[in-house]
Amino acid sequence: MNKPAARISALSLSMLLFVGCATTSVAPTSSPAQQAAIALLEQGKPREAAQQLEAEAGLARGAGKAQLLADAAFAWHEAGDSARARMLMAQVQPRQLSGATSQRFALLQAELALADGQPATALQVLQQPSTSLSLPAPLQARWHLARAQAFETSGDAFNAATERARAGVMLSGAARSDNQRAITRLLAGLDDVTLRDRAAALPAGEPLYNFAGRALIARGLPLPRPFDRDSAWQLDTGKRPPAEADGYRPPVKLAVLLPLTGNLATAAAPVRDGLLAGYYGETRRRPEIEFIDTRGTATGAGAAYDKAVAAGVDFIIGPLGRDEVDALFHREQLPVPLLALNRGKDTPPPGSAGFSLAPEDDGIIAAEYLLGRERGNVLVIASNDDSGRRASAAFKERFSERGGKIAASISVNDAPGDIGAQLRQASGVDAVFLAVKGNQARALAPQLALSGLAAVSRVGTSQLTSNTGKAEEDMALDGIVYPSEAWTTRGTAGLPAHSSLASTLPTVRGAAARLFAFGHDAWKITAYMEKLATATSGGLDGATGTLMLDGFGNVLRTPAWSTFSGGQPHAIGNGR
Repeated sequence: MNKPAARISALSLSMLLFVGCATTSVAPTSSPAQQAAIALLEQGKPREAAQQLEAEAGLARGAGKAQLLADAAFAWHEAGDSARARMLMAQVQPRQLSGATSQRFALLQAELALADGQPATALQVLQQPSTSLSLPAPLQARWHLARAQAFETSGDAFNAATERARAGVMLSGAARSDNQRAITRLLAGLDDVTLRDRAAALPAGEPLYNFAGRALIARGLPLPRPFDRDSAWQLDTGKRPPAEADGYRPPVKLAVLLPLTGNLATAAAPVRDGLLAGYYGETRRRPEIEFIDTRGTATGAGAAYDKAVAAGVDFIIGPLGRDEVDALFHREQLPVPLLALNRGKDTPPPGSAGFSLAPEDDGIIAAEYLLGRERGNVLVIASNDDSGRRASAAFKERFSERGGKIAASISVNDAPGDIGAQLRQASGVDAVFLAVKGNQARALAPQLALSGLAAVSRVGTSQLTSNTGKAEEDMALDGIVYPSEAWTTRGTAGLPAHSSLASTLPTVRGAAARLFAFGHDAWKITAYMEKLATATSGGLDGATGTLMLDGFGNVLRTPAWSTFSGGQPHAIGNGR
């Protein structure tokens, strides 16, 4: 037997002894020196802690010595010296350990086992229920993440996602965001039946349920029960009259934070007009409403929010800019909940919600559309502007997570050149994703046809309608499917027809129509927030599509679908 094999075998034997004997240990009393060393460890000084613990161990006997050696091994591991950690581990009798020392030692054994490619051994030593752990939150998170890695390595994606979700409640910042993406990736690899059945079996309060629910909605599958929500989502509706039969229960006093001046004022105008169209289109009780200018800056958004709170409002819509949203989301406390009108870097704070028409949403929607039609090898063509890059990145990530293949990815300028050679190199393509504007798609359509790709499924983003409007030119777009607004394709209850409003209202024409619909839905979400928070299926019919509120406070949108025919946009129902 070679030396590495002997080392791994000894480590595994130590772990098995730990599993079999941990319940028979007698807890020795921690010495002041040991407690001081652990404090150093928790202060981010593992090397100093390891040296102090090892020195103390040289003076101790019995169970006390084992405790000190075990903690010293863990500290050396934290300091990046796993070789010394392994050497000390060999001197530890696991049955002599207890309490937090026993749990740290189990975590150490598991992380080393994973490094050695032994996921089953890692799961064996991490059997203790997480509810009984006495470790600080960062180590509890690592406990769950180690179990997640072991499950994933063993091919159990759902349990891996479950452990990651449990870890997520103890993570923050980039670590939390990365963990959420990993959960989405793990769930994306499950088939519909497995995802549906395993999600339905999750108990109330299990952190994974809200992630699984998002995945179900993205695939057009119903929720088995409403999303789990913490106490912060018990909206303060005490001042409001009871809800109407359809769930309508708007605030009493509403503030709307928009950049009425500044660089974002042009975008804010159709949002404002759409919101007011929904507001005045409602004949029942309406809240007192006040518009407050954010000036399009983070500082302005903060001042506008404070002004709204001081005015005694009980709900806030806005702000609109991404920097404005981040500025408010990063506050320690938001005394009045809000519906942000853009996607922040983090999820909305407890009790608040976020609603956006982000390019990433178009990419994810398009990926699910093609996956639902069993397309598996896609050519991606994207504009090199911000919207094109974001939409194509989201598409490629979701499509790959779900088992699809990206045949090639081509970036084009606003005036696309000759990409024929690149198109011919993409073999076996059964679909094309076009994250481009209408004028770009018109230039690309003949090249796709010459390359034999005119007959495959072609899906665009909502940007496809930009720079269109002349049927004789737009006939080049015929057959391309794209997500669209329900209002512009089939009409929305409570709103006049798009063609009628566009003839008189400038903020409804062209690309502004999408923002007008967005503003209308911001009002509707606010008026039906309580209903959205408890829905399991159906959602709320809005001007931008069907709306649902996930367990993280994000409004999810299922769009209408359209295609060009004869150079004109036409609704196609659910996209078929």
